[in-house]
Amino acid sequence: MSHSDIQLQAAGKAPRAYELAQKWIRFVRKYGPIPANDSAFEEHTGRAAQYAGVKPISFTHPRFAEVLACFTEGTMLSVILTGTAGDGKTHLCSKVWEAMQGDPATWQSNEAYISLTLPTGARLHVIRDLSAWVPQQGEGWEPSQQTLLETFSRGLFTPNDEDYFLIAANDGQLIETWRRLPISPEVEQARTLFEQLLVEDQDAHPGVQLRFFNLSRGSSAELFDHAVVAFLEHPGWRLCFEGENTELPAFGDQSPIRRNYELLQTPLLRQRLRDLLELCDYNDLHIPIREILALLVNAVLGHPKCKDRLMVATDVATIIKEGTVSQASIYNNLIGGNLRENRRESIGVFNYLDRFRLGHETTNRIDSLLIFGQADNLLRPYYDRFLGNDTFYGADKAYQVAQSNYVESADEDLSNNRFLEMLVVQRRAIFFKIPTEEAQDLHLWDLTVFRFAGEYLEKVVRMLKPPGRGRVDRHILNRLVRGLNRIIIGMLVTNDRNLCLGTSLQSTGAKVSRIYEDSISVVPSKGERVEIIWQGTKPALQVTLANNISEAFPLNLVRYEFLSRVAEGALPSSFSKECYEDVLSFKSRLLTALKKRRKEDNAEGEIMLSFQRLRLDENGNPEHRVIQIAMPNQSI
Repeated sequence: MSHSDIQLQAAGKAPRAYELAQKWIRFVRKYGPIPANDSAFEEHTGRAAQYAGVKPISFTHPRFAEVLACFTEGTMLSVILTGTAGDGKTHLCSKVWEAMQGDPATWQSNEAYISLTLPTGARLHVIRDLSAWVPQQGEGWEPSQQTLLETFSRGLFTPNDEDYFLIAANDGQLIETWRRLPISPEVEQARTLFEQLLVEDQDAHPGVQLRFFNLSRGSSAELFDHAVVAFLEHPGWRLCFEGENTELPAFGDQSPIRRNYELLQTPLLRQRLRDLLELCDYNDLHIPIREILALLVNAVLGHPKCKDRLMVATDVATIIKEGTVSQASIYNNLIGGNLRENRRESIGVFNYLDRFRLGHETTNRIDSLLIFGQADNLLRPYYDRFLGNDTFYGADKAYQVAQSNYVESADEDLSNNRFLEMLVVQRRAIFFKIPTEEAQDLHLWDLTVFRFAGEYLEKVVRMLKPPGRGRVDRHILNRLVRGLNRIIIGMLVTNDRNLCLGTSLQSTGAKVSRIYEDSISVVPSKGERVEIIWQGTKPALQVTLANNISEAFPLNLVRYEFLSRVAEGALPSSFSKECYEDVLSFKSRLLTALKKRRKEDNAEGEIMLSFQRLRLDENGNPEHRVIQIAMPNQSI
């Protein structure tokens, strides 16, 4: 019997409320980063919810209305839901089935293929898990399966008002299935269509009776907005934090589960976490629903000393007694700090968040605050606010002892390792505690490897993203141009009013380009301009050489950080190679565009050969000596 149960009986209270709360905690753990969080997740949690007598965590998917409209409004279409595991494909199918008045018992059968008759008399075929329905590799096709997919393939290109399909499949499995089908013109045409839609990120094709929803292209931040509300407002939490359970260690004032749940509701922490997930979106890193829920569960229940690194109700009394409450810090759990390294790396959301190096990056001011703040009159107000007043995850007795030992001991003392680990956790905590109005003063984003991330999000993405509020500040554009110039030319150029194009006698990809080709004015002039625009789903640096000639360089977070760092004189080796090659590729496209402009300008005139050697003056501005040779335009 647990310590909590003993206290419960001693108090003479009925255990019913406590048992219900325990069941909820055990159930919600199944959404967490545990081995049971597998490919059969929808069915697995559904059965677990029935057993526990609770409702699963559920919310309306952002694409649900669009999917349902394909079967209920105007011209009906078949639908493919694709994406990575955990994107909510099966759950979307269940909601469509429910909306179309499908038999609940049929859905609960967990058969991979089910169907129903629509009000129009047509048949809706639902394959809610293509990988579970098709034969395994090396096995032959069942005639009924082959016929059904061939019917679907034909119906894409030949109008068919008798059969409509809703198919959920991981993108790799989708292509592989049509590759394994017996060859026919319709099957080949369908596979080519799927590949095109995936590669070109399209959701439809003219003349094809299909909507293609790639859920991996959706916004992780938007999914988080829905998931966090569904998670926090689930009635299961009321079983824990209302009534007589609040007098027990598991759910009382000293419970880390309760404290983490309350902290997750605070607007600042939620906004800061959302910012990180939105930056993942703009870094081309998609986080599916399943992993967002795993993140939320780990945030509330994480503790490195518990089974699967997640707490249950009966763990809390022991954690309080042993004084390890601080190890349940939500600030550490959000980055997966409670998990083993190999487990953290294997789960996308924690892998992606770990790339920010939050806790491992710092500033002198922040570390002075953490180490000497209690004794420094200037830093003491910050110390009290961020550490001293936090009785759960701030400067507890263990922290103060380790802090004192660190200050008084020699640098090489191995006993300092424990304090250095505590510093990592406290840096993470400060990142989630610094108010927005103090973010610039305390250099919030210097606590991550992406120092320009806050600027990128606030002054670029949110300025340009439709409906948009205006233009990006000129100084930001100039900095990016200066970074481009330094990479394209290969020298410490300070000029940011013109984008300089240079080559080498060896190749356009040479590290130093001393042959001047041309320059494009940043300020609009004679059809030339350089600007930051919104292109598709992210910002892009667009260079216009003439009214009909332009090239764009998509600005994900890494590229933005890279160009900004280079402009300041640094070349961060941690992510410079790929970005460097991307910029050289962009340079090559600009030189091709330049040749196109020259061809149009001199189509009927003379060919001008220009040899111009670049050098930098004492201020870092490029200079070039021009030698031009005019030749008559003649065919050879």
